[in-house]
Amino acid sequence: MAKVRRREIKTLSKEDDLAHKILKDIKASSGLGLLRCVQCGMCASTCPASRHSDYDSREIIKRVLDNDETILEDEIIWNCFYCYNCHSICPVGNSVCEVNQILRQMAIDEDTGKKQVESFMSFADSYIDKGLGIIPQEYHGQLSIDYGEHWDKLQEKLEDVRENLKLESMFLLPEAENEVGKTLEAIGFKNRVKEIKDVRNRNKGG
Repeated sequence: MAKVRRREIKTLSKEDDLAHKILKDIKASSGLGLLRCVQCGMCASTCPASRHSDYDSREIIKRVLDNDETILEDEIIWNCFYCYNCHSICPVGNSVCEVNQILRQMAIDEDTGKKQVESFMSFADSYIDKGLGIIPQEYHGQLSIDYGEHWDKLQEKLEDVRENLKLESMFLLPEAENEVGKTLEAIGFKNRVKEIKDVRNRNKGG
């Protein structure tokens, strides 16, 4: 069951509250109807995450409008599927999906959010090491269970299969790897990965 902390409602000028921080975020679309939400509940009525978890899209928006910043620490924001059903049905042009994406980014700026994404670090490592996304070795066991013997054989003979199909190597040339590495450095990706790993290592140590 999701952990919901007691609300701590802050009194701030409207330009500093959570709703306005979301509206000012670069990822917020122009015309996002967050402040026009009347809590009609249509978003929740079509939300598949609500059917399978404690997630409640109407409650998410209510807590944002209440300036309840404890929502950033609540695991419930990670249950959104990003299907955009809420977005498509909202009569005032609000998008809980979009709000949720911004809330998650805000949470990732804090330790609680970094913990939520640390399971993706092996994918991040493949971008840093090889310049492209490859399936990390740690997932091979589960994929073998999911897809069976055929998948195992394909992995064993992948190079032969590619050669027979006259496909070039799926890996980047060294100069391309270098360029990707510089890009990941410039956009802050490597630093973000390091911050997430630092939180994980601190937790292991503590």
